Amino acid sequence: MKPSEAIWMDGELIPWGQAQIHVLSHSLHYGNAVFEGMRAYATPGGPALLRLREHVRRMFRSCAVLDMEIPFSPEAVEQAVIDTVRRNGHESCYVRPLVFRGAGPLGVLPKGNPIQLIIATWEWDSLHGNEAVESGVDVCFSSWRRMAPGTHPSMAKASGNYLNSQLVIQEAVRNGYAEGLVLDVDGYLSEGSGENLFLVQDGAIVTPPIGNSILEGITRDMVIQLAREMGLELRERRIPREAIFFAEELFMTGTAAEITPVRSVDRRAMEGGAPGPVTKRLQEAFFSIVEGRVPDRHGWLTHTREASS
Repeated sequence: MKPSEAIWMDGELIPWGQAQIHVLSHSLHYGNAVFEGMRAYATPGGPALLRLREHVRRMFRSCAVLDMEIPFSPEAVEQAVIDTVRRNGHESCYVRPLVFRGAGPLGVLPKGNPIQLIIATWEWDSLHGNEAVESGVDVCFSSWRRMAPGTHPSMAKASGNYLNSQLVIQEAVRNGYAEGLVLDVDGYLSEGSGENLFLVQDGAIVTPPIGNSILEGITRDMVIQLAREMGLELRERRIPREAIFFAEELFMTGTAAEITPVRSVDRRAMEGGAPGPVTKRLQEAFFSIVEGRVPDRHGWLTHTREASS
């Protein structure tokens, strides 16, 4: 990672190297932080943040689940993201807001620990590399399962949930794959370590519902909107493991992954190749909007460049 000039921390922009916390910060020990991941894309009109408002809204909702009150308004956080991208002079970048409990009493009960917020930005390509978006990746089924309902709040983007994700991706990479596919507690398809999943079967798009221990992805929502605009049939339903091997196409979505096709699962090639025709259509529609090549008809982009007088 190439350091940027500044990080926004608790209300002010400070040099990258000075953004530090105490080793006894509560969230470091107990995993009760909340984070977001968003992107700014280079467009003809300058850098543009993708779905800034929705990301900030989800962060506040995640904090509500963990009983964390962010000491800034949503509008102030949105402006802080814009200010950080501007200050660091990015044309395109990844943005990481993080809300955490700082140093204070160190017991499981978070009592008396200050709520802190940082926003960092840096240059980053697609999660699996730009070539993966074009040619696809090889994945496997993970031996790990997603959390059961009533254990961890899967709809909150909480840092503690990502211990599960780390185990999934470490196992996959150790065995020569780019990603692992995770089943829920009942054995139905859930998601990847950090991506939502879509299958194309008999011309229809199928994706696991919110109840299958998935994060309600913002890129997932965009793909659903785009597919329906194209007149493609889209179903949200529980997906048995074996349905993967009946599918013509499989792709993963997320802020970091964007829309990444899968070319094989457990070394069995996808029937339609990677990317397949449906995946290609969705990729083209997605990237044409986020890169500013077509009008932003959904209002998904927030431009960060200040208007010249």
